[in-house]
Amino acid sequence: MRIAVPNKGRLHEPTIDLLERAGLHLENGADRKLYADTVDPDVSVLFARAADIPEYVADGAADLGITGYDQVCEARVDNVEELLDLEFGRCRLVLAAPEDGELETVADMAGKTVATEFPNITADFFADAGIDPDIVEVTGATELTPHVEMADAIVDITSTGTTLKMNRLAVVDDVLSSSVRLFGRDDVLENPKVEEVRTALASVKQAEGKRYLMMNVPTAKLDDVRNVIPGLGGPTVMNIAGEDDGDDAAVAVHAVVNERDVFETITEVKNAGASDILVTEIERLVE
Repeated sequence: MRIAVPNKGRLHEPTIDLLERAGLHLENGADRKLYADTVDPDVSVLFARAADIPEYVADGAADLGITGYDQVCEARVDNVEELLDLEFGRCRLVLAAPEDGELETVADMAGKTVATEFPNITADFFADAGIDPDIVEVTGATELTPHVEMADAIVDITSTGTTLKMNRLAVVDDVLSSSVRLFGRDDVLENPKVEEVRTALASVKQAEGKRYLMMNVPTAKLDDVRNVIPGLGGPTVMNIAGEDDGDDAAVAVHAVVNERDVFETITEVKNAGASDILVTEIERLVE
């Protein structure tokens, strides 16, 4: 099973970090120009340009790919399927035009020129709108094209909008929302290793923002403590070794809670009778 991942750029480090946290440690490092083995002898990693990864998967050079949804849409490959939204690398493709100009709606783009690094996505967007502008493909500095009279408007990626504002461009409409996704080729989706990889990556994402809460609770106070734990489902209650079943008996209570709830929860369970409270991070969570 070969996984294609970005070889550089803003998606490279987060992707490698995710693989490492999922247990797919790269044995010969992430600095190789082409590939790396992992601790799983059945899984290797192929390094490629983010824009090339959909084609690598579609053509069989890799079985799975990790790259932006925008790159998959632009590639127009029809034999790959999205398996998991990895929820990082979020951005938007937007239609933008010069501030204080006459282009204020999508309909205004009829007969105009639009510059973009994403000609296929742009063509599909305007086709859905019933508009047929002239689309010019550029390879960089898209936001400058309206100011040098190469285009009337652009379709480009934005995360915060700062670059658009710096270049006196205003968003006319959203074209596409994107994030990094795991996807695979149709003919390998039944391979059990695909589900292993998907589950491993999903378990890391599911653990983010969660904490594991452990405490001892007198049996008589158990219901009170349960009522104040905002867990993912009911807490786990276990007998404590060596505890008698008398009036002072206690049990161990474990629960997964959202990180943002930990501060208040500790106070509430303590007031409800819990003691020996321990909070730990969760590396992976398989639901």
